[in-house]
Amino acid sequence: MLSKGALYYDPVKMDQYSVSIMEFIDRQYIKTPFFGSRKMSVELRKSGYIVNRKRVQRLMRLMGISAIYPKRSLSQSNKAHKIYPYLLKDVKIDAPNFVWSTDITYIQLREGFLYLVAIIDWYSRYVLSWRLSNTLDVSFCLEALEEALDKGTPVIFNSDQGSQFTSKEFTQILLDKEIKISMDGRGRAFDNIFIERLWRSVKYEDVYLKGYETCEEAIDGLDSYFPFYNNERPHQALGYKVPYEIHGN
Repeated sequence: MLSKGALYYDPVKMDQYSVSIMEFIDRQYIKTPFFGSRKMSVELRKSGYIVNRKRVQRLMRLMGISAIYPKRSLSQSNKAHKIYPYLLKDVKIDAPNFVWSTDITYIQLREGFLYLVAIIDWYSRYVLSWRLSNTLDVSFCLEALEEALDKGTPVIFNSDQGSQFTSKEFTQILLDKEIKISMDGRGRAFDNIFIERLWRSVKYEDVYLKGYETCEEAIDGLDSYFPFYNNERPHQALGYKVPYEIHGN
């Protein structure tokens, strides 16, 4: 659903040519997350786009795709915020509500884009909550966190080092509930691998197929997709069960 703070605002608007370039970048990045701006520029020119690397860098930054590190980083870091260590290396995750994680991705619309945040349970792949917003303000992430915590409490909560997730408002909610905070190493694309896989599923199985034109269409579409993902879509890694069966909600 749309963040309450963004209810009366339009999506981020862009000129149509930039929207087309960003759509190409988004699809290419899903396939090749290790591509920086140099390789992305080459692929764009191969496909007939007239772009220079500077423009590609600017659009990738706007989308939160780093030109340096092979990782989505929609949430920009803030050096004033505390960074927590990554706690999940070699940790056996064998039950629901042991590890939750979150991330932000970019959702293409006909004339602009929105940002999507989701919180997922690592063991069951169950999506606990999600929000859409037209800004990267922390409020939509806080709304998603509060909704997820209404459904349970994890032992560990993992995120990237973005300013939303390192903010005092966000981390204090976790600390007050005695949840251990884990953060991806900078530039490590696969520290948060399960939500990266979720984004791939959301894009290929819903966003790219439906081609949302408006904010309202995106809200309605994702409001149908996530229940399908949780309750009907079998996962090979779950023995072809659906997340709901494993999570036990």
